[in-house]
Amino acid sequence: MTIDEQREAIRKELESLRNSGVHRRELSLHACKRLFFDLGIRPSAGAVRDLTQTGSASDIPKDIDHFWERLRDASRVRIGAGAIPHGLEEKAGELLGALFEHAIEEAKQTLEAERKQVFEALEEATSNLREAQIRREAANEAWQRSEARAETALARVRELEVQISASAAVRTTSDEALQATVGRLDVERARLEQRLETEQIANASLRERIDSLHQELRQSAEHYAAQIKDAIAEAERRVKPMLVELDSLRNMAATYQTGIRDASRKEFDFIQQLSAAKSRGDRLDAQVREQSDEIDALTRELTAARGRGTLSPELAALVRSWAATGRFADADFAALGTALDAFAELPAHCPKCTDGEPELARADDGYELLCPECDHSSGIKRSRLEAVTRFMDEARTGSPDISA
Repeated sequence: MTIDEQREAIRKELESLRNSGVHRRELSLHACKRLFFDLGIRPSAGAVRDLTQTGSASDIPKDIDHFWERLRDASRVRIGAGAIPHGLEEKAGELLGALFEHAIEEAKQTLEAERKQVFEALEEATSNLREAQIRREAANEAWQRSEARAETALARVRELEVQISASAAVRTTSDEALQATVGRLDVERARLEQRLETEQIANASLRERIDSLHQELRQSAEHYAAQIKDAIAEAERRVKPMLVELDSLRNMAATYQTGIRDASRKEFDFIQQLSAAKSRGDRLDAQVREQSDEIDALTRELTAARGRGTLSPELAALVRSWAATGRFADADFAALGTALDAFAELPAHCPKCTDGEPELARADDGYELLCPECDHSSGIKRSRLEAVTRFMDEARTGSPDISA
C-alpha cells in the first residue's frame, strides 16, 4: 500500500472516529500515532491538521506536545520496569535524555518553522483577503455602475418603446387616413368617369343635333332662297305687264279723260301690289338674317364645345380654382398651352382699382389682360388662362413673359 493510500485510510478512520463523538485531542493523538508508528513520519501541525480536518493553529501544536509527553512517559515506564544493570540504565537514561532533548530541539525548530510557515500563510491569506476585499469593492462599484447603466438603458428602452408605440399609432392612423383618402378618391374617380361618359354621350347627341340643325338650316336657306327667287320672278312678271298697261293708260289719259280715275285706281293697285311684294321680300330677308344669326350661334356653341372637349363643368370649375389658388406653376402653363383657354373667364372688374373693366388683347404670340383705368397688366403670357391667372394675382408672381 502506498503512502497516499495509507493517508486516505487514516483520514477515513479519523472521519469515523469524529462521527462517533471522539474529542479533538484524541483525534490529534491518534493521527500522531499513525504518522509516527505506521508511516514513520514525524508528526507536524500541517500533517495532523490535514488528516483530522479540525483544530486551530495553537491547539494542534499542544496536542503534538502532549503526544510526545505521553510517548516519553511510556518509554520511561518500560525502561524502569526491566532488570537492567544500573550502569546500562544510566547510559540508557542519558541516551534517552539526549534523544529526548534532541527530539525537543527538533520539535521546537520544526514548530518554529511551521509557525513561521503558518504566520506567512496567515499574512498571505490576510493580504489575499485584503486584495479580495479590494477586488470585491471594485466589483461592487463596477456592479453598481453596471446597475446604473442598466437602469439608464432600461429607461431608454422604455422611452423608445413608448416612442415606437406612439409611432405605430401614428402610422396606423396615417394608414387608415390614407386608405380612407384612397377609397374616397377611387369613388370620386368612378363618379367622374361616369359623368365623363355621360358628358361624352351628351356631346355626341349634341353633335348629332348640331348636324341635323345644319342640315335643316341648309334646307331652310335653300327653300327661302327659292321662295325669294320665285317671289322676285313673280313680281317682275307682274310688274312688267303693269308697267306696259300703265304706259298705255297714261297715253290713253290724254285722249280719254274719263278713264283717268280708272287708270289712277289701277296705278294705286299696282303700287299696293308692288309694296306687298317688297314687304314679303323684306320679311324673307329678315328670316334669312335670323337663320344666319342662329347658324352663327350654333357654330360658336360647336366651337366652344369642341374647345372644351370631353371635360365636364365640374372639371372646368376645378381647373379655374386651381389656377386661382396658384397651384399651376410656369412649367404647368407651358405644358398646358392653350388647351384650357376655353375655361378662362375674363374678370368683370380689375382687382386693384375695382373700377376698370379689363380688356384682353392678343400681342405677338400670346395674350395680355390690361386694365384701362390703372394700367394693371398681366404681361404677355402664353395663353388666356395664364394671362387671367396672373392678372388676378395682385402679388404678381413674376413669371417670365413670352416676349422675354
